[in-house]
Order: sequence, then structure tokens, then C-alpha cells
Amino acid sequence: MSKQTKFALGRGLNALITMDDLNTNGSSSINEVELSKIETNPDQPRSVFDEDALEELATSIKTLGIVQPITLREISPDHYQIISGERRYRASLMAGLTAIPAYIKKANDENIMEMALVENIQRENLNPIEIALAFQTLIDTHNLTQEKLSERIGKKRGTIANFLRLLKLPAEIQIGLKDKKIDMGHAKSLLSLENASDQLMIYEEIKEYGYSVRHTEEVIKNINNPQEQETDETPSLIPRSSKKKSSVNYDSYKKQLSDIFAAKVSVSSNEKGRGKINISFANENELIRIMHVFDSVKNN
Repeated sequence: MSKQTKFALGRGLNALITMDDLNTNGSSSINEVELSKIETNPDQPRSVFDEDALEELATSIKTLGIVQPITLREISPDHYQIISGERRYRASLMAGLTAIPAYIKKANDENIMEMALVENIQRENLNPIEIALAFQTLIDTHNLTQEKLSERIGKKRGTIANFLRLLKLPAEIQIGLKDKKIDMGHAKSLLSLENASDQLMIYEEIKEYGYSVRHTEEVIKNINNPQEQETDETPSLIPRSSKKKSSVNYDSYKKQLSDIFAAKVSVSSNEKGRGKINISFANENELIRIMHVFDSVKNN
């Protein structure tokens, strides 16, 4: 059985730590729970744990101890599952602790993931894809509308919808967002492209040239509206630095290629002049037509 302890915060460092963001209804005291009696939550929305950050936290725990208790639920006599605080649990294991301070709450399977999601979002510990997947799981599991989910977790419906839209991106881009190769602003911009091939093309350009979100939006606007006359403020897929140093009229070449293939064409180049040409097609018939153009050029 967990051991009840009087957890006196006193003055100093602990006096500066607020516990207000934890909902501890039904928890009048803090328990010291053996780590061997705790298991992780398989439905925990957070799936990525930075090993370097865990090691830093473990070092801090060795020096200062656990400043903020984790939150558990009892799943069988003297056995517990984590609701929130898995990072602290993992770091405590690394630090060699045998027990950890914890609140023990009453929670059922229906709301444990919801509680874990809210706790992680409040602490900004989840990446956008983890949040989106958690939202989708809650909606599917509990048959919720976006409005009902908004009411339950205290997030605006528009915010929930924006996260859920990320799951429509190609898997490669979702992984890139998860790994911080692009940020949320880039991902939202890519969603305005209709074709996955275009989304992947611009995703590669963002990584290669380090486009800002603003520049990405301008590039995508140019792709979505190829007939609009470009100005000096409307970029193609060539970084601004390259355009200044190059005498090649990429926009003119892009237009010629677009006319030849009757398709969206993008041209990208780095500062050394090395680049690539991308020809977009919407279906197999368009691809066959484009290949016929290549055949006619080859035979001439």
C-alpha cells in the first residue's frame, strides 16, 4: 500500500513552484509510491521523449528531488498507472530513485486519456502531430463532435480543427513536423495545396532552403495562382538570395515550360545555380499527356 507522507514544501525553491495547474480533486495529501508499483499509460498522448532532456531532468532530480508530484490512478490494489508525469517517472528511474511523490486520483478509462492530454497541452510537452492524434482518438473513442471536445478540454473548436487537418498531410510531412524539421506555420500553409505531390515538393524546398512561413505562403500562392502576373514581391521557388545573384530568368523559363506541358511547373535553384524542375499532374491521364510531350520532343 502506498505510504502517506506529509510533504512540507517550506520555503526556498519549492515555495516558488506553483501546483495550481494540477487538478487534484479527491487528493487531500501526497503519497510516496514505489516506482516498481507504477506502470505507464499505453494511451499516453505523448510518444516522443528526448533522451538528453531526460538525462538533464534526472540530474536535477538527483540534486533537488521531485519538485512536483506526478498524478496516478489505482488500477488494482497497490498498483498504479500514470495519468500525468511520465517524464518525471522515467527520469526518476534514471536517477536511481525507488519511490516518487504522487497524487492518486479516481479516474476511469473513459477520461484518463483526456486528463493526460489536457495536462500535456497545458505544459506544452506535445508536438502538433501528437496533439492531433490525441484529439482524433478522443473523438473516435467517445463519439464526440469537435464542439463537444472543445467544451471538455477547454480548447477553441477552430484550434481543434486546425490540428486535425494536419493528419491529412502526407506521412513524410507529418514525421517532419513531429521531428521539428518544419513548424506548425509551414504545415498549415502546405494544407492549402490540393495535391500531395505539390505538398511534398514544397516540403523539400522548405527543408533545403530554409523558407520562412511567410515566404512559404507566397510560394504556395504563386503555385495556386499561376496565371497571376508576378511582381518583385511575389517569389518563385528560388530563394531571394539566389535571385539577386543570378542573371537567369527563371520566371520566364518556368512560364515556357508551363506552356509546353500545359501543367504547373516549378523551378528551384540554390546559390550555386544547382536546382531542379518539378512538373505537377493531377491524374494518370495528365501524366500520359506529359509523357507524350517528352516523346514528341525526343523524336524531333
